[in-house]
Amino acid sequence: MMDNPDHPLHETVLGRQSIFSQRLFQIQCSTDRFRRSFLPKAIIIFKVKAAETMESTRRRPQHHANGKGSEAVEKSAQWGRAWEVDWFSLIGVVGLLCFAPFIVFYFVMACDQYECSISQPLLDLCQGKATLLSIWARAPSFTWTAAKIYAIWVSFQVFLYMCIPDFTHKFIPGYVGGVQDGARTPAGFINKYEINGLQCWIITHALWFANANYFHWFSPTIIFDNWIPLLWCTNILGYAVSTFAFVKAYLFPTNAEDCKFTGNIFYNYMMGIEFNPRIGKWFDFKLFFNGRPGIVAWTLINLSYMAKQQELYGHVTNSMILVNVLQGIYVLDFFWNEAWYLKTIDICHDHFGWYLGWGDCVWLPYLYTLQGLYLVYHPVQLSDTHAVAVLLLGLVGYYIFRSTNHQKDLFRRTEGACSIWGRKPTYIECSYLSADGRSHRSKLLTSGFWGVARHFNYTGDLMGSLAYCAACGLGHILPYFYIVYMTILLVHRCVRDEHRCSSKYGKDWRRYTDTVPYRLIPGLPTSSPIAPEGEEELPVSGFTHCQIDKQLTVNGNLEIFMR
Repeated sequence: MMDNPDHPLHETVLGRQSIFSQRLFQIQCSTDRFRRSFLPKAIIIFKVKAAETMESTRRRPQHHANGKGSEAVEKSAQWGRAWEVDWFSLIGVVGLLCFAPFIVFYFVMACDQYECSISQPLLDLCQGKATLLSIWARAPSFTWTAAKIYAIWVSFQVFLYMCIPDFTHKFIPGYVGGVQDGARTPAGFINKYEINGLQCWIITHALWFANANYFHWFSPTIIFDNWIPLLWCTNILGYAVSTFAFVKAYLFPTNAEDCKFTGNIFYNYMMGIEFNPRIGKWFDFKLFFNGRPGIVAWTLINLSYMAKQQELYGHVTNSMILVNVLQGIYVLDFFWNEAWYLKTIDICHDHFGWYLGWGDCVWLPYLYTLQGLYLVYHPVQLSDTHAVAVLLLGLVGYYIFRSTNHQKDLFRRTEGACSIWGRKPTYIECSYLSADGRSHRSKLLTSGFWGVARHFNYTGDLMGSLAYCAACGLGHILPYFYIVYMTILLVHRCVRDEHRCSSKYGKDWRRYTDTVPYRLIPGLPTSSPIAPEGEEELPVSGFTHCQIDKQLTVNGNLEIFMR
């Protein structure tokens, strides 16, 4: 079955293969008899459930108030994270749960106590000059002042998100805001979203500048002055919202059909169970915590760093200005394209758990802004040549990132009836089967930047990330954590997409990768196929994608379910 791509169960069995060890996931059974009979039983029940799925598809109502229609099952298969967890993934999950908060604290503490040296704390510990308790004692603790600041901040962002419908799309040409449809969920739901991120960003920053120049309600350095006490507040919110989402999935899920349980409490807690947890009709956990309060705060944090540098040294360095400008462009791009973000992997593929909840509250605002924090302690003044080189690297990276995504969106909207780089686009036409057994066709773009290398938008993203770090000079390693992290993140995303999309298109992937043999870097061939951006980030469906989940009942009967 695994060697025969034309076998009807080829993709089913192949889909149970670990992307790390290449072994097949085995159902966890209590007796050898069940274990030995897994594959024959799986084949039999596969056929039965396939017939039931097709029959339920025919009987599904045409329309629902939430957007779920008769065609919903056509987008219903490979979504979210794995049903089962191998030991490699479980070790990674437990490691992140245990050490990620300490990584954030370590970097912030290194700047506060060791002037951003990440090696000196370790040397002091090894030489007996410091202990873990002494380092902890010197760190600022939780304060009620910081708690009030953070509570006001989060409440204000909730108010802007929930209570002020977007009106900027009515007078800003080209901006897409207001109520927008998201992608179809695995259960067939189409959620509606109030896209008002750009408006929230504008209102927030208008008030910030009004306060700094006219009202003087608080100091512009308020964020930096309470940075470590605020860290404890962000952790409280991150763990609280993650735990709430975890419990909610068991007790009162928004859409029970979109929940996914692995049987492993650690994996469920970290990667999430619910696909789109909501409170009421409009408060969507994913959209709010992904975009607000972390990304809106990103530019405010940098402005607070800039104000602190002005306060301490009497001037603002060109490196600080570069960091503010380049990261500000990235943040504005995110909110300008927030409607497009509804079609990305975060919304269409990932579930909401600690990974997103805690990550957006703590990891993003604290580690994505390390460059500005470093420049407060080390006010680097770049030479004109160095500054221009950093600016050009950042702008060229942004141009590649945005142009690559624009080409994909243009090609998708026009179904290929467009011009890319002055020519009619070329593409690979692929076919795949949906959950009801119907054949569908898809076009994979091979023109423009998509003909240069697969995932070339990631390359532009990495160029921009390197520019942020390079603006800090070469005095310390700490500012370069961001480029290291982004490289790991995007390469890992490539691996995930490759595994999923090669299953969707099968033999057609080889045609695509033969046409575009490079990944990320032109001239660097890879042996594994990856989908072009946009194809892999949408919920992938297919009868060929149906994988087999397991459940061992109390009386010992093995039940195998389809997803």
